[in-house]
Amino acid sequence: MKKKYTACVIGTGRIGFTLGFDKKREQPASHTMALLGNPNIRIIAGCDTNHDSLIQWKKFVDSRILQFSFLKQNRVQIFSDIDELFKNCNPDIVTIAVNEDSHLSAALNVISKKPRLVILEKPVALNSREAALIEKTSKKFSVPVLVNHERRFALDYNAARDFISQIGDIQKIDARLYSGMRLYDPRHEKDGGYSLLHDGTHLVDIVLFFLESLGETKLPSPLITGLYKDPKDKKIIRGLTANYSTKKVPDISIMMSGRSRFFGFEVEVVGTEGRISIGNGHADFYKREESKLYTGFYSLAKAPGVKIPHKTKYFANMVQNAVDFLDGKTNLKSTLATGINALKVLEDIKKSL
Repeated sequence: MKKKYTACVIGTGRIGFTLGFDKKREQPASHTMALLGNPNIRIIAGCDTNHDSLIQWKKFVDSRILQFSFLKQNRVQIFSDIDELFKNCNPDIVTIAVNEDSHLSAALNVISKKPRLVILEKPVALNSREAALIEKTSKKFSVPVLVNHERRFALDYNAARDFISQIGDIQKIDARLYSGMRLYDPRHEKDGGYSLLHDGTHLVDIVLFFLESLGETKLPSPLITGLYKDPKDKKIIRGLTANYSTKKVPDISIMMSGRSRFFGFEVEVVGTEGRISIGNGHADFYKREESKLYTGFYSLAKAPGVKIPHKTKYFANMVQNAVDFLDGKTNLKSTLATGINALKVLEDIKKSL
């Protein structure tokens, strides 16, 4: 018989709860929905300082419990304070889905209560100094932390990582992020209100994820090009490209825009034998074959036999990784170490500005 684990959600806002109602997103798209969807997890409590949000969360979760009566559990408890929650509950899994500027205080408090596992929403913290405190506390209390860098769990990105070994020596990794949010503003260091941290952490982390398959775990200091400042406020950075070179990949480019009128996230990996192009809503895999256009030449063509999943299961797989880890079946796929690596890359970019 499979083990059952209790869980609580701290932070019942967008990523904690309400993105689960976005009909355009692949579901589950929030921590609450992903936890509810796992048969080995039972949610027992929620916590948020926003009373209205918390009440809505409780109504929904309780309705799910009543709908699936076979769960045979009491209705969830709600709290506005983490200490009060732990006075009344002893959850196995604690999901922390609060705003970035509250990650440090919430994580330190929760870890000190010694749950079996903490799921921490990305980024780990506002900066690597705060992240190091979380890591130190995690080691002190022997509480493992899974960081929700969601693409590490997505089937399409894992298929891309597996395919890297089939495209020869890697010549280039080109990662791009497009949004309309300010890319960086030093005046928002204390609240994390800029895209370099909010979305850039995903872009940097997936580049590191691909590099890990090649045996590399870090990026050197960047060379910044394409720096673009807001014409009306020179303290706001609206665009940049960070360039790197490693032993395995001589050309790595991480381009981020904060002046686009659309949102885009895409990565291209070019090898000597093929190419991978992957991003929001698409994944294409190419291999060299004898050209149909030119005699004596080779061209790239869609690789046969590569199955592109209809659903990436990014959130569901993250929660399943938590369950499998607690069952002793596997390691965590996204850790404090990998999350801190991504933060340090972002800090190197800021220093280079």
